[in-house]
Amino acid sequence: MPREIKTQVSPEIAHNDILIKSHVAKLFHVNASEIVKVVIQKRSIDARQKSIKFNIKANVYFKDEEFIAEKIELPEYKNVSNSQEVIIVGAGPAGLFAALQLIELGLKPIILERGKDVRGRRRDLKAINVDHIVNEDSNYCFGEGGAGTYSDGKLYTRSKKRGDVDRILKLLVAFGATPDILIEAHPHIGTNKLPQIIQDIREKIIEYGGIIHFETRVVDFIIKSNEINGVIIQNGDKVLSNKLILATGHSARDIYELLDRKKIFIEAKPFAIGVRAEHSQQLIDKIQYNCDYRGSILPPSPYSIVKQVNGRGMYSFCMCPGGVIAPCATSFGEVVTNGWSPSKRDQATANSGIVVELKLEDFKPYEKFGALAGLEFQKSIEQKSWNLAGQTQKVPAQRMIDFTQKIISSNIPKTSYVPGTTSVEMGQVFPEFLSQILRDGFKEFGKSMKGYLTNDAILHAPESRTSSPVRISRNNETLEHLQIKGLYPCGEGAGYAGGIISAAIDGEKCALKIALNVLK
Repeated sequence: MPREIKTQVSPEIAHNDILIKSHVAKLFHVNASEIVKVVIQKRSIDARQKSIKFNIKANVYFKDEEFIAEKIELPEYKNVSNSQEVIIVGAGPAGLFAALQLIELGLKPIILERGKDVRGRRRDLKAINVDHIVNEDSNYCFGEGGAGTYSDGKLYTRSKKRGDVDRILKLLVAFGATPDILIEAHPHIGTNKLPQIIQDIREKIIEYGGIIHFETRVVDFIIKSNEINGVIIQNGDKVLSNKLILATGHSARDIYELLDRKKIFIEAKPFAIGVRAEHSQQLIDKIQYNCDYRGSILPPSPYSIVKQVNGRGMYSFCMCPGGVIAPCATSFGEVVTNGWSPSKRDQATANSGIVVELKLEDFKPYEKFGALAGLEFQKSIEQKSWNLAGQTQKVPAQRMIDFTQKIISSNIPKTSYVPGTTSVEMGQVFPEFLSQILRDGFKEFGKSMKGYLTNDAILHAPESRTSSPVRISRNNETLEHLQIKGLYPCGEGAGYAGGIISAAIDGEKCALKIALNVLK
C-alpha cells in the first residue's frame, strides 16, 4: 500500500515531479531512488503568509510497492437506439450528463436544445459583442454546453459528495480535459477548451443511439391526468414520452412563465445580485501574493471574500483571474454581465461578480406576479441598465471609489467588456437599500484586501444571473415534480444546482431515478 503524506512545498517544487520526489525522500529520510512514484492527490495554494506555499496531499510508492497508473476511461455505454425514450430539455451540463447516464443505464435520451451547437454559437456571441444584437435562442446562456461553455468552465463546487464530484471530473478527463482538474483545489477547463469537450460528449451520445435536436425550443408541455406525455416545439411538432428531464438553465424565463400559466407549481426563490468588478490582474496578484510581480511559477491569483453588511451577505462570485467580462443578455432590451477566463488565464485583467444576497421580502413590489416576483425584480434591473446605458449592450459603469461616494466618474477607461461602457451613478441601477449595501461593502472589502478599494477598479452593472429566481418544486425522494408525474425538474434552472459540477451531478441523479422507475 502507498503511504499518504501531507506537506507544504514552495511554488518551485509544487509542479516539478523530480523536486517533489526529492522533497518527499527527505521527509522519509531515504534516498530518492527508493521512491518509485509520488502521485499528487490534491494541490492547493496557501498565500496567507509572506512566503507562499502549496499544500500537497500525495500517495508515495516505494520500491517494494507496485504502482499501477489509474486509467481513466469512459464507461461501457450501451446502444440504446431501440430503448425507451426520455426527453431532456436543455443541453447544458445537467442535460448532457443526464443523457450519458441514461445511455449507461440502457435508456434513450432525446435532447431538445433551443440554441445552436458549440460552433454555431460563436457567430451569435460575436454579434452581441460587436453589433449589440441578441439572439434570444443562441447566446452566452443558451446553446450546446449551457452557460459554462463560453463563460468560463470553472469546476469548483462546495458539494460534500466527493464521490459524485470525482466521477464527473473523471468523465471530463476521459472526454479530453486535463488530468490536473482531478487534483487542483479550484479546477478550471477554460472557455477556449471546453467547446471541444462538449462536442465530443455530443458525438458520444449520438454514437450510442441518443438524439440531439438543436434550434428546437419547447413551447408547451403535453399533460394528461397530471402526467407528462411529451412536449410541443416551436414549429408545432410533438415529441412524446412519459419521462421528461427539465434542464433548461437559470435564464429560460419563457419556461418559468409557461409553467406558471399552466398552473404547474413553482415558487419564488432568493438569489443574489450586484455588479462585476474589474481590477488589473497585476494588482490582485500584488494584494494576494504580497509581491510586485508574481513571475511565471505562480498562477494568476484569484480572490474570495465574504462580508456581512447591514444584515446581508455580500460576497465575490464567479471570480475570473486573467479573464474578461462578457455580455450575457438573453433578450432584447436588457443588459447582463458575466465573466470568463481562458485556460491559461493570461488576460491582463481580473474580474469578479460582487453580489448581495436577496430575501423574498425584497420582491414585494412585484408580488402581483406571484412565483415570478423575483424574476420580475431581476428583469427590472436588467432593463433599467439597458436604458441607462443608451439602449445598447454597453453597460452602466463607475469607478469603485466614485461609487462609494456617489460621484459620477468623469471618465471610464477601456475595460475588457467589448461592447463598451457608459458612465453612470450606479445608485440609479439598484434599489437604494442594495446600492447602500454595495457601497458599504466595498469599503469593508478594502479593509480586508489592502489596495482592493481603488478608483482604478471599474464596476459594471448588473451581475444578475447568479442563480435561478425560481424553484420548480420536486419530491426529495423521487425527484419528480410535486404535481406532475414523469416531470423531473433538474439542475440550475430548477433551483437545485449552482455550477457545472453540481448541475451535472443533479442530471445524473435524475437519470438514475428514471432508470429505477422504468427498469424495476
